[in-house]
Amino acid sequence: MSVRSAALATATAAGAALLLLAAPAATAAPHDARHVTESVTVDPTGRIAADGTVTLTGTYRCTSGTGAVFVSSSVSQGDQSVRYGIGGTRAVCDGIEHRWANTGTPSADALKPGAAHVEATLMELRPMGGLPLPSFHARHGQDVTLIAS
Repeated sequence: MSVRSAALATATAAGAALLLLAAPAATAAPHDARHVTESVTVDPTGRIAADGTVTLTGTYRCTSGTGAVFVSSSVSQGDQSVRYGIGGTRAVCDGIEHRWANTGTPSADALKPGAAHVEATLMELRPMGGLPLPSFHARHGQDVTLIAS
């Protein structure tokens, strides 16, 4: 090997070593809440009391937002064009799965024990131009059975 070739090989090896030293070390990616899938679920059974009070439950998961986040729910029976709002729960958006439970009493005799359909929505009231406007994080519909309690 000539002196020139040896010098070039040494310079190339030194340059490669410097690049390796300058490159950031590979590390595990930190937990990033933005990559958590936001979701809301509905349990397959709900409760209906003798006075018509309905309790619906499920789970939710969300990340932080700029406004207040709520889990809202509604229920219908038979003619699904008529829906009854059943309460709302303030959500804790920390990327962890939480339970929710909403209770409400629709108009007298509106609902009976038996088959029903529940819609649950994870919704944020985001401040936009001075007004809180809805921003939807997740929605889920579920056929349920209302059980007398």
